[in-house]
Amino acid sequence: MKSVNQEAVEQDPQQLHEDLHDIWGNPKGLKALTIVNHTTLGLRFMITGMVFFLIGGILAMLVRTQLAMPDQDFMSPEIYNQVTTMHGTVMMFLFAIPMLEGLAIYLIPKMIGARDLVCPRLTSLGYFCYLFGGIILTSSLIIEMAPSSGWFMYTPLSSKEFAPDLGSDFWLLGITFVEISALSAGVELVVSILRTRTQGMALHKMPLFAWYILAMALMIVVGFPPLILGSVLLELERAVGMPFFQIAGGGDPILWQHLFWLFGHPEVYIIFLPAAGIISTLIPVFAGRPIVGYGWVVAAITIMGFISFGLWVHHMFTIGIPQLAQAFFSAASMLVAVPTAIQVFVWIATLWLGKPKMKLPMLWVMGFLIIFVCGGLTGVMLALVPFNWQVHDTHFVVAHMHYVLVGGMFFPLIAGLYYWLPLFSGRMPSENLGRWGFWLTFLGFNGTFLIMHWTGLLGMPRRIYTYEAGSGWEIFNLLSSISSFVLSAGIAMVLLDIALHFRFGKPAKHNPWNADTLEWANTMPPSAYNFVSLPNVETRHPLWDDPNLPHTMAEGKHSLAVASHGRREMWGTDPITGKVREIIHLPGNSWWPLFAAAALAVVCLSLLTKVYALSGVFVIIAGIFLLRWSWENGAHPKAAPDAGVKPGDPPLHSRTMDGPGLWAMGVFLIANGSFYLSYLFGWFYLWTVSPQWQMPETPPLSLILMGAAGVAVLAGCGVMEKLVRGLRQQRDAGLSASFYLAAALGALQVGLTGWALWQAELAPTQTSHDAVMLVGLVYALFHGGLAVVLTVLQGLRVGYGYVGAHAPFEPGVVALLWRYNVVTFGLLIGALAVLPRVLGG
Repeated sequence: MKSVNQEAVEQDPQQLHEDLHDIWGNPKGLKALTIVNHTTLGLRFMITGMVFFLIGGILAMLVRTQLAMPDQDFMSPEIYNQVTTMHGTVMMFLFAIPMLEGLAIYLIPKMIGARDLVCPRLTSLGYFCYLFGGIILTSSLIIEMAPSSGWFMYTPLSSKEFAPDLGSDFWLLGITFVEISALSAGVELVVSILRTRTQGMALHKMPLFAWYILAMALMIVVGFPPLILGSVLLELERAVGMPFFQIAGGGDPILWQHLFWLFGHPEVYIIFLPAAGIISTLIPVFAGRPIVGYGWVVAAITIMGFISFGLWVHHMFTIGIPQLAQAFFSAASMLVAVPTAIQVFVWIATLWLGKPKMKLPMLWVMGFLIIFVCGGLTGVMLALVPFNWQVHDTHFVVAHMHYVLVGGMFFPLIAGLYYWLPLFSGRMPSENLGRWGFWLTFLGFNGTFLIMHWTGLLGMPRRIYTYEAGSGWEIFNLLSSISSFVLSAGIAMVLLDIALHFRFGKPAKHNPWNADTLEWANTMPPSAYNFVSLPNVETRHPLWDDPNLPHTMAEGKHSLAVASHGRREMWGTDPITGKVREIIHLPGNSWWPLFAAAALAVVCLSLLTKVYALSGVFVIIAGIFLLRWSWENGAHPKAAPDAGVKPGDPPLHSRTMDGPGLWAMGVFLIANGSFYLSYLFGWFYLWTVSPQWQMPETPPLSLILMGAAGVAVLAGCGVMEKLVRGLRQQRDAGLSASFYLAAALGALQVGLTGWALWQAELAPTQTSHDAVMLVGLVYALFHGGLAVVLTVLQGLRVGYGYVGAHAPFEPGVVALLWRYNVVTFGLLIGALAVLPRVLGG
């Protein structure tokens, strides 16, 4: 019997290709909305992101037109504030992160030798949430009700008192919707990189781009929930009057800044890391040698990811924080320059020791190196507290941000697009148009934003809609505005080149850049399944070490070159060593992601229009769609039409206890835990900092009821743990009864918690204490109810034969949620019921 690594399939490669296309191929017409393939969805993310980029660019040109001359009335102050707010919001939330996530969704499976991402329907849900959220947010511009409080939405400017219209609500609901998309992509990418690399690709053999995307995705998972929490709290304050950020009610507007920048500063590195990954991928290819210091780069990526979460107060030096805190965050802000410098020196050393070819992508790489180093230097300047005080809220900060974000993200992105264009289309871009586009963009960018450093030093504040003649800023603003139009012309040239090349570009030869990574083993453009057969890869440079590898893969001479079972399948491998563990079978095209996203969009619109009853109905409908989606999973016939595997192959993941769904649940719970810890941070922050915080003399929560609820959830978790241990030992007697017993204990926890909430008689619209307490209890009720529903469904699935000793995978996934509920509910009891009794007010 042949082993996995020795497998050889003797069949017609063309017939195998056709069979795989029948299984993996994308439908046409209206059914194209059901596509879950990562190649198509990655392109959709990028095309949609580019549309939003054009919208954001037009808004930027309106701003520069308004500021070109003093005393302009091209826009009213109200419209100007809407335009500047939406420019920042569109570029940060609707372009930068979705565009980079789209590129990662497109490339990562191809780079790591997989046929798709591990949760393809989750990718589809993420795209539709992004699309609908972006449409909802940008539609506010059309009706002149866009947010106007700045893209950071500081309270109280964004609160009901100073922003009574729907602008802030559009921002809060639309951004929260988009954040669901970003989180889903983050979970998807983490699990896919860790668990679906082709056999032999150990963690230390992984392409550097995959390391960068892994770090980015983990940072999204941890960094985005604080903003989601802040958005939920602010929307509750605006909609029903819960005073989370109002000092008179015991809240504090500074809490919003903490929650926003707990997300906002890591976001800078979330945007930078994938761009740096593009640079680390391109430089070795065009230098003609492996990158110098692979291990150093991986260490720098890891260190940068950790340090970035300790810098959020870097943006709050002027709000009156203690000097010790200022010193700490100032030092941390300068420390992050170390891992950044390591990467820059590695790139320079690789170029120095190689023989660089200055092809079109390398022009953009060199432009990035110049601009980003300048942006990094001004970042170190802003880390110095006295200097920060002087230039805070001036154009100097705006210029620095654009040098870091545009220079650090846009230039590498265009370099990457030019590099991978032949893979997308099978054609080469125009060198002439591309070079014109680069020089116009490079000169226009520096002309626009280098000058803004000077206007900032001259004292020009940010977010002002005009200025008086004689201020000394006139000539500099005029030059900056003229340069911005040169920048726009350069970007237009680049977009024209990309558009024309699909029709007029010269056909590209296979692997035109002589690259080393697996994505170039694909056909150009790629097939829906990427690879006919999956290779054994034990080197960082598979195409350099074996130039014939693309041909042997296409001929089906490697693993999983079979399609007779009708499954979409790929390897599930060990996260460290890359050894094969199981065969992952993926779901096919589905309407459920679109239906669920559409229902959530109706919820969002209903909340905007204050039709709360309709929003409640569609929350239930969205839940039904999601649960129906989850039903076609695991051992369900639509998920695994044939459970058989070839002799010598590992089992299907649904027949094991450690499939990708378990990892996806684990990563999702990390994001959920970040949300919950942010909530606890808010509770203790207001308790210790807010000057008007009011702690009741008698704690309102019944310790007896909450303790009994804690015992119930602990007992339910114990039942789940026992049945999971039994399944590990191939025992499934009384499985349904065990599920129903656990569900009954979970329902008891929900009932007792609801009773405690009813008895507490909270007044959430009068004090932030009661409002925060209510949010925590609702969180516990939701998670308890979710565990009950999922556990009941498991009991039903036992009856249908989808769960049991033969298919033990799903109970372990649900058991993870029970463990999470035990921990979070225990912390909730301690924070809301025990500590107030011990410490008092």
